[in-house]
Amino acid sequence: MTTSLERTIPLRPGLDLEVRETGTGGSPVLVLHGGPGPSSIAALTGHLASDHRVVAPTHPGWDGTVRPDDLDSVPALAAVYLDLLGHLGLTDVTVIGTSFGGWVATQTVLDDREGRISQLVLMDAIGPVIPGQPVTVPAGPPAPAPQGGPSAQSMAAMRAYAGPAMGDAGMLPRLSTVTCPVLVIWGADDTVVTPDFGRAYAAGFPHARFELIPGAGHLPLREKPETVFTHLDSYLTPRPSATGH
Repeated sequence: MTTSLERTIPLRPGLDLEVRETGTGGSPVLVLHGGPGPSSIAALTGHLASDHRVVAPTHPGWDGTVRPDDLDSVPALAAVYLDLLGHLGLTDVTVIGTSFGGWVATQTVLDDREGRISQLVLMDAIGPVIPGQPVTVPAGPPAPAPQGGPSAQSMAAMRAYAGPAMGDAGMLPRLSTVTCPVLVIWGADDTVVTPDFGRAYAAGFPHARFELIPGAGHLPLREKPETVFTHLDSYLTPRPSATGH
């Protein structure tokens, strides 16, 4: 039986972070949601909970939470999650990020000076500026937002973090410094960030595997969850080393 706990963690003055923790124990996983918010990763956190301790924060500014004025960039948000890992005393962490959350996940790995993170998983992630591969973000959400898309408040928060370019021109060259293994999962029919964007993203890391999900667009977790879980489970299953440790 898995347990689920929602709590508010006062990380620093003026910043109370809403966090959902689920799972039976096992190696920790930090899951970072994209524009549609925490509800969009519920199936993923539920799936992982049988074998892992899952930590799923709500980005400040989503779902009615407060975004402090100094949280105005992706590196600032990544610093919050490194603080969170330290606050919880977590090491050997797998970080999983979808869409905008993938950008934050990559930044968190790049800035992980204490070596707390051991694996990275990106799903249809944004982040680097890739020549010839623009990020096609809807100009603004209709009212109401369809099919669980981002709300107006969430889009405003995302633009505060991401800036008008929706990308970091300096990130792609830095990916070569990431020493941990990376799994990149991509919807074959994604029109927000194309599979070619995903392939170029994956190619920037020294140790990355790229998996295409047929029949899925920008939200393969919603469109082809079982296929995503198959790739994810294969990646997260520990492999015995030659020395037997």
